[in-house]
Amino acid sequence: MKKMILILTLMTTFGAMSQEQKNNIPQISVNGEGKVKVTPDIAVITLGVQNNGKDAKEVKAQNDIVIDKVLKYIKKFNIPTADYQTAQMNLYKNYDYEKKKYSYEANQTVTVTLKDVSKYDLFMMDVMETGINRIDGVEFKSSKIEQYETEARKKAMLNAKKKAEDYLSVLPGQKLGKAIFIFDQSNTYYPQPVMYAKAAAMEVADTRETLAVGEIEVTSTVQVSFILE
Repeated sequence: MKKMILILTLMTTFGAMSQEQKNNIPQISVNGEGKVKVTPDIAVITLGVQNNGKDAKEVKAQNDIVIDKVLKYIKKFNIPTADYQTAQMNLYKNYDYEKKKYSYEANQTVTVTLKDVSKYDLFMMDVMETGINRIDGVEFKSSKIEQYETEARKKAMLNAKKKAEDYLSVLPGQKLGKAIFIFDQSNTYYPQPVMYAKAAAMEVADTRETLAVGEIEVTSTVQVSFILE
C-alpha cells in the first residue's frame, strides 16, 4: 500500500514538473479570426399543421388531410423525395381542470429543402392554401459550406500568425517558432428570417411576402500558442 502511494506521489510530482517545464517554454499566445461571407443557395422550410378537438381520431384525420395536400403541393414543384420528410408528428391528450373535460391536440411538421433558392418565392406563394397553419422556420444554407469553413479556418490561422509577428516586430532578437497549441472554435450563422404564422382561414394575399436571402457568415476563431526562438 505504501509502495502504491509512493508511486502515485512520484507520478504526480513528475507530471507537475513536466507541466511546469512546458509552461516555462518562451511562447506567445494570440487569437485569430477568419470570416467568409457567402450567398446562400439552399432554403430549408419547415411547414406545420395543428388541430385541436374532443376526439383523437378526428383531430388526427384533420391533420392527415392537410399533410396529404402539402405533399401533393411539394410534388408539384418536382422536389426529389429525398429533399422532404416528416420532421415531427405528435398527438397530445390535454385536461381542462376548469371545464373538467379532455381534449386532444395533433400536430405534424414537414421539412422541405429547396436546392434552388430562386424557387423560394414561388413555393411560398400559395403554400397556405394547403391548409397548414404554421410555418415553423426557414433556414438559408450553402451547398459548399465545408469549402467555406476550410477557407475561414485558414484565414483564422493566418490572422493569428500575423498578430504574433506584429507583437514580435518590436522585440529585438525574438523570432516566431512552431505552433505548440491550437484551440479551434468555429461558428456558422444561418440567416433565419422571422416568419409569419397565420391561420388557414386568413387571406392568402397576406402570405405573399418576399424575403431577402442575405448572407451566411462563416467564422472561425482560433487560439494559437507559438514558441519564441
